[in-house]
Amino acid sequence: MESIVHGIVLAFGLILPLGVQNVFVFSQGATQPKLIRALPATITAGLCDTFLILLAVLGVSVIVLQFEWLRLSLMIAGILFLLYMGYVIWKAEPVTTETNKAMPIRQQILFALSVSLLNPHAILDTVGVIGTSALKYAGTEQAFFTIACITVSWLWFLGLTIAGMALKKLDGKGGIMNIFNKCSALFIWGTAIYLVIGLI
Repeated sequence: MESIVHGIVLAFGLILPLGVQNVFVFSQGATQPKLIRALPATITAGLCDTFLILLAVLGVSVIVLQFEWLRLSLMIAGILFLLYMGYVIWKAEPVTTETNKAMPIRQQILFALSVSLLNPHAILDTVGVIGTSALKYAGTEQAFFTIACITVSWLWFLGLTIAGMALKKLDGKGGIMNIFNKCSALFIWGTAIYLVIGLI
């Protein structure tokens, strides 16, 4: 029971802060015409988190944290991607009731993969925090801990998608989403700058 509670609390603590992955999943809920059309991003983000959590628990975290060049390469690739992602979101036109320029499924999946697997913060959090926390448990308890973390991740992304859909219904003209896009882009660029400062 302790391992389940620990997994739930830890996963919520890591996933709650506004991050690139959260912003993207929420935005798909807000821009797609139907919930089912936003699910590719939700499912891809959930699968990526599941993959990272399993890798962390299985001990890959120890390998990543031991090699400085690997961490540095991950950070540089992530910074470049965040700068690009911020530009795309800043330029994006909000979907309104009159226009429906929603992101196609393939692009959704590629972007969700990118924000999940090229995001240094997400990877280092998962690897460093969940991976090391899992070392406290063994056998069945470790399995319960892992399942709890993965379940929280999936429920959170589904909740974000539904929240985005709810916002769209309140914002037929796209004004709120336009502000949200600009703020999201600034946040993403801020994250990139923060990572650059960390490398200096």
